[in-house]
Amino acid sequence: MSTPAIAVHAGAGTWRRDPEAVERVRRLVREALEAGMEVSRTGSSLDMVVEAVRVMEDSGVVNAGLGSTVDLSGSASMDAGVMYSKTGRAGAVAYVRYPRNPVLLARHVLESTDHVLLVGDAADRLAERLGLPRHPGPAERVRRAYEEAMERVRRGETPQRFYPRSLELWLRLFGLGDTVGAVAVDSEGELAAATSTGGVFLKMPGRVGDSPIVGAGFYASRCGAASATGIGEFIALFGLSRRVVDAVCASGDPAESARRVVGEFTRLFGADTLGVIVVDREGRAHGEYNTQAMPWGYSSGGVVRVLGI
Repeated sequence: MSTPAIAVHAGAGTWRRDPEAVERVRRLVREALEAGMEVSRTGSSLDMVVEAVRVMEDSGVVNAGLGSTVDLSGSASMDAGVMYSKTGRAGAVAYVRYPRNPVLLARHVLESTDHVLLVGDAADRLAERLGLPRHPGPAERVRRAYEEAMERVRRGETPQRFYPRSLELWLRLFGLGDTVGAVAVDSEGELAAATSTGGVFLKMPGRVGDSPIVGAGFYASRCGAASATGIGEFIALFGLSRRVVDAVCASGDPAESARRVVGEFTRLFGADTLGVIVVDREGRAHGEYNTQAMPWGYSSGGVVRVLGI
């Protein structure tokens, strides 16, 4: 028997400039950890990560679920993915607008279909048929940020100005959180990972990042589980989450593995681009990032710690 453990993140970027936002995200990380650990009493690692991410999606504090940002058209579209070591399967959804909790739809894809990834209107129709709660549309703070950005465009600035390569700059300009995720190991030693996001602010309609891509935004095997956050195009090209988990399989050390892989990533794509959390079968968790901050935390054996901010 293993001791259940869970780690969650609330997005890599710039948080420390706003004390109120820091406190909100600290509370959210703790709430997500507590929710995941409560589920661990009777459930699997898959149950743990889905519940933790659902809590973060429902918070409106971060860029996932109710807090999802918008594209150039002003519409919210979301991505999510989950993976479970016991079955070796993954499920994901991309560019969905209907579900309040994309992570729940991704879990349905994993458990009840023969597929890995469903996208767009067809995935939305499935969410509706399943009776999943409907997303109410962009939050007020997101609508305000969109209106501010469109006013800058009307003054002659180009949309590309609002899609900087530096994640830190993007967050500083618009004050929005980033992707959320969770990784866990259960009492049977099975591992799971889940990631959910509203994507990049003012992205092109139709854009999909790393979050629903197996091995990029999330990955779980018998050795470990990882969830990523940051600039999705870079993370997808690099295959970040699988590289971290494979490194854990090779070295047996989650912290050293994450540091080494993030170092390789940073040499290729620069700083202010990513963060990742990882947990192994022993319940050892680590968070690594090359941004100013990445709110994350872990819980195991009655210990709860909030870090990275």
